[in-house]
Amino acid sequence: MKAGYVNRILTVNLSDNTIKEEPIDPQVAEKYIGGKGYALYVFYHRYLKEYMAKGISPKDIDPLGPENVLAFTTGPITGIAGVPSPGRHHVMALKSPLTGSIASANSGGEFGAYMKFAGYDMIFIEGAAEKPVYLEIVNGHVEIKDASDLWGRNVFDTTRILKSRVKGENVSVACIGPAGE
Repeated sequence: MKAGYVNRILTVNLSDNTIKEEPIDPQVAEKYIGGKGYALYVFYHRYLKEYMAKGISPKDIDPLGPENVLAFTTGPITGIAGVPSPGRHHVMALKSPLTGSIASANSGGEFGAYMKFAGYDMIFIEGAAEKPVYLEIVNGHVEIKDASDLWGRNVFDTTRILKSRVKGENVSVACIGPAGE
């Protein structure tokens, strides 16, 4: 880990089921410290500029549609033992259904650290799946899996079921439950 980053961004497109990895740009990471700053940079330079070039105004993006982007991000101290709150992560959306602007939430627990231990500083989720899916990252392998059997379950049951499927000790789950479905 160099300067607090594992140097990998994962982008998952649920519309076409593609998964790609790219390195962190060290100049962007230095200028926009942490996952939130870097994600804002990506939101503007990758997504908003592309949409505007296609004639799509940010106000025309459907917050619940495939044009919206979800980002899970970590910062340079995420996952480092001995610092306060090393498991925190940030979840952001290009457009909030509530405010119409960028959505941003910070969360504790272990997910941020485990995401970084899995080898990713940030995960961007684009598009929309045709059916319920979940993203599984195990030992460097990333896969989009069917989550139809999890649809409608609460977060406690979903977490328990997913942890039992992976069968490992170092497992963390981020899920939304019925309210977000």
